[in-house]
Amino acid sequence: MHIQEELSQRHVLSLTVSNEAGILARIAGLFTARGYNIDSLTVADITQDHGVSRITIVTNGPPKVIDQIIAQLDRLVPVHKVTDLTEAGPFVERELALVKVAGTGEDRIEALRLADVFRAKVVDTTIESFIFEITGTTDKIDNFVALMRQIGLVEVGRTGVVGLIRGKEAN
Repeated sequence: MHIQEELSQRHVLSLTVSNEAGILARIAGLFTARGYNIDSLTVADITQDHGVSRITIVTNGPPKVIDQIIAQLDRLVPVHKVTDLTEAGPFVERELALVKVAGTGEDRIEALRLADVFRAKVVDTTIESFIFEITGTTDKIDNFVALMRQIGLVEVGRTGVVGLIRGKEAN
């Protein structure tokens, strides 16, 4: 007997939900119950009356498991809509990070040069350190952080991924 393992794929899920106490815990519980990790999670209020929020979840899993998670998310009463941006077509995703780098002399010059290449903005500076703000795809931020690690990375704060489908239609 041969058991075939399905390939795990990265998926970006966008949910619109009612602002209710405990909804985030219920959503995270669906992933926990299946043994799958949430790689990135962002939540933001998206309506003027504060009644609806958008939750963006990045996860990895085989297509069957992702389909099952989406179906279960759709059944939750406070969930208005679930969209798998990865399957829905072209979409734009971004993440923001603050990256603190310490260094003097040549390391300081190299940090500024790399920041310029990656279009990172200096948002704070001291004689011995910088804090850079960088936005882009997760890969872009990962690459920037890896290079800064060689120069004098101190710490990183990241927002998590947000994404929207391209075009005039709403998610």
